[in-house]
Amino acid sequence: MPPILANTVLPARRRSVTLDTADGEHLVGELARPERRQPFATLVCLHPLPTAGGSMDSHLLRKMAWRLPALADLAVLRFNTRGTAGSSGAFDFGAAERYDVAAALDLVESRDLPSPWLVGWSFGTDVALRHGCDPSVVGAVLISPPLKTATDQDLDQWATSGRPLVAIVPERDDYLQPPAARERFARVPQAIVVDVPKAKHLFVGFADRVLDELVRAVAPARLPLARHWPP
Repeated sequence: MPPILANTVLPARRRSVTLDTADGEHLVGELARPERRQPFATLVCLHPLPTAGGSMDSHLLRKMAWRLPALADLAVLRFNTRGTAGSSGAFDFGAAERYDVAAALDLVESRDLPSPWLVGWSFGTDVALRHGCDPSVVGAVLISPPLKTATDQDLDQWATSGRPLVAIVPERDDYLQPPAARERFARVPQAIVVDVPKAKHLFVGFADRVLDELVRAVAPARLPLARHWPP
């Protein structure tokens, strides 16, 4: 059986989508669903900082869409926030991006997709913490959270909600390393901080570990993830 490599694209039903925000912007995206089965849950991906090159095509988000519909029966919604690579509007440092999160959750509802989880990476984690504590959201997975614009008040809102919060933190992160992350996330009793030794902010070379931890949070019964296809 051939191994699953960095650029392996596994079978899924993939469709381009457009997200229409309440303030009139149009965001480009893609929805990937399991090829033959109904999804167990839905990942709503919030990408890294667009002014530093982040987009829905950042490598971890691509790998989620390429692998997890087949390996874990998950639907994966990726999209570019306002002002990013084909999406209308202008980058707003995470403020007006609240409309982008709401539009993504509206699409999840309109397509009758189950159990949405927010999956933020870097800048996307601040967007998730600030704007994603919505009644429809099951929980959130935060990859390399810098906690730059998310405040203690945002964390307290998640704490009060009781929704699961998992932070996947690289040992050698440029912004927030595991000890400081544990201190900040102590405000959220249900939060789990996962320390990834030797990894850096972009998790280059650690994609398998990130996907494992993501599925452990969202769909643990789907573990272990296959490393070959067909399995």
